[in-house]
This record gives sequence, structure tokens and C-alpha cells, in this order.
Amino acid sequence: MSQNPEPSSARSRPASLRWSTAQTWAAIGAERAALAADLTGLAAAQWRQPTLCDRWSVEEVVAHLTAGASTTGPAWIRSVIAARFDFARHNDARLAEQLGDTPAETLRRFRAAAGSRRAPFGTPALGWLGETVIHAHDIRRPLGIDSPTPVSALTELARFLARTDFTVASRTTAKGLRLTATDGPFDTGTGPRVGGTTLALTMVLAGRVAFADELAGPGLDTLRAQCLAAT
Repeated sequence: MSQNPEPSSARSRPASLRWSTAQTWAAIGAERAALAADLTGLAAAQWRQPTLCDRWSVEEVVAHLTAGASTTGPAWIRSVIAARFDFARHNDARLAEQLGDTPAETLRRFRAAAGSRRAPFGTPALGWLGETVIHAHDIRRPLGIDSPTPVSALTELARFLARTDFTVASRTTAKGLRLTATDGPFDTGTGPRVGGTTLALTMVLAGRVAFADELAGPGLDTLRAQCLAAT
């Protein structure tokens, strides 16, 4: 996997927090548990509310996360083949399996899967951290829930997104820009600077352009345009 070079000012910092796979999975479990706690006691209308995943409601995104945490590698492959490699269709089918008869049942299933370390073949743990953190904030932002993800986890994730187009074109979004966190050590790339919280930078790299309103700097218009072009 190729990496974008960092500016000399960033090279004096550790290139990575160098989390182990076990640490990454622990962060995934903690984020799932935190989201489950945030969703406890939601009103029925809130479960139906749209999220930053345009076509999915709060309950549907939760069911999608449960499906991801519950599907074994062989089952994932069978599902993709059954969907004729239409990944939207595959995701919808797995999501439907995890929707409960009530939102409370959907949440119970998600909570039960919080400690799972299942992932499709070839999915790095940091990719699965992205799946969890990004979808958690896809839910939290429309609901107005201010539940921060630890900056240490966001930093690891932002570095991963900045160096690869894994499931979203995040490296492409960051191209030609220097991205600098104002609340942590994330600092990567060369070019016009864009600064803001590690969360906002991470979410824009993941294609959530709404978070660009929380960033600033001479490269912001370029970042916003590249984010929109990549989604």
C-alpha cells in the first residue's frame, strides 16, 4: 500500500501511534458500546430519522453495523455472490436480517455484537474501525448527540484514510493538501493547509462533506470539491 509523503514538520512526529491489531479491535468494541449507550431511550421518531448515509434511517444504520459485526468471511462471500456483486443489494440484504421487530430489538442485537471481531476477508482492522466510527457519527450528527470518539482512535483512522482509497476515495480527497488537526497529532500531506478537529477531518475524508463547515484554511475549497467529486 503506497503512502503520501508527509511534510518535514510532520516527519518529526511519530508516523503512527502504532496500535496493535488487538488495540484497534478494542477501540472498535468501545465505539460500538458507546453508540449503543447513546441510542438507549431514543423516541420512535428518532429511530426513523435520516442519517448521513443518505438512504438509511438510524435504525437501518444500526442494523447494518450489526450485520457487519455478525457476518463471517464465508457468509460474506456467499452474500456478495448471491447479490451478483451488487454491494448495495448485498448490504441491504444483510441489514434486513438484523432489523428487529422493534427498534429496541435492533439495538439489543447491536449491543450483543459489540465485542465481535468478525470481518470480511482482507478487511484490515483499521478499515473496520472506520466502518464503526464513521457510521456512529452518521447517526450522532443528525440526532444532535455530542459523544466524542477518543482522539487517539480518530488519529489512527485519519492516517489510514489519508494513505489509501479503501472503501471510500479518502486518499484522493486529501490529494495535494496538508491536513492538520487542531486537537491532536494528525498532520499529513503537502500543499494548501486545512485545519480542524480530527473528527471533522476524518469525516470529510470519509465523504461526509457536511463536516467541512467545521474546517478552515486556504485549502478548504479544494478539499470540499475533492470530497464531493469522490462521493
